[in-house]
Amino acid sequence: MMNDTFDIYTLLFLILAVVIFLRLRNVLGRRTGNERQPYDPYAASDAKSNGTGARGQDKVVPLQRGRDTEAEEQAVDIEELLKKYAPKDSPLAKGLMAIAKSDQSFDPEQFLQGAKSAYEMIVMAFAGGNKKALQQLLGEDVFDGFVGAIDEREKRGENVDSSFIGIDKADMIEAECKRKSAQVTVKFVSQLITATTNKKGKVIDGDPKKVREVTDIWTFARDITSRDPNWKLVATEAAN
Repeated sequence: MMNDTFDIYTLLFLILAVVIFLRLRNVLGRRTGNERQPYDPYAASDAKSNGTGARGQDKVVPLQRGRDTEAEEQAVDIEELLKKYAPKDSPLAKGLMAIAKSDQSFDPEQFLQGAKSAYEMIVMAFAGGNKKALQQLLGEDVFDGFVGAIDEREKRGENVDSSFIGIDKADMIEAECKRKSAQVTVKFVSQLITATTNKKGKVIDGDPKKVREVTDIWTFARDITSRDPNWKLVATEAAN
């Protein structure tokens, strides 16, 4: 009798276990399409390199200009800008291009405007013996030369009376970039009225009533690694 009872209970437990197993299988084993795929390290590596995968499958990556493309376009822009000031492939054009590449703030038009203003200020400061103004505009060697000339003039008791009429022409004729220094040489053609008098007030040079054409060749330089944007006069040459 006990064996019959045991067999019935055992059979009932077995049937119950099978039913529970089938129900769990139906629930847990059903695929919804959102299951995470098994991790595959090689597949993950490929997905990263190809920009695809769970996150990058539908992602569109916009193309960006490379540095080489930007550099080429910038070079073309500079060449177009420099055509106005120097013949293509000339030594002057190559020198200006070298400066422009080393100093992105360099603009030939702004440089020439600044050079013209500096020319007038220097000419008038020298005539008036204004050493303080000259110090801000001249390189060390040129400043020493100008100060020496002013001192000698004052020792002799001479006085310079000048009137600046204007600049007829200002052309860049040479340019180069060496290490940290950018240098540009400008040929100025200006109109001046200038006369030098001695202690007695007698004119010993020039003419206080005559406009004279003066041609100067000046070289300006700037340290391109410096935050100071100003150029200074570092060499002078009189053409006449």
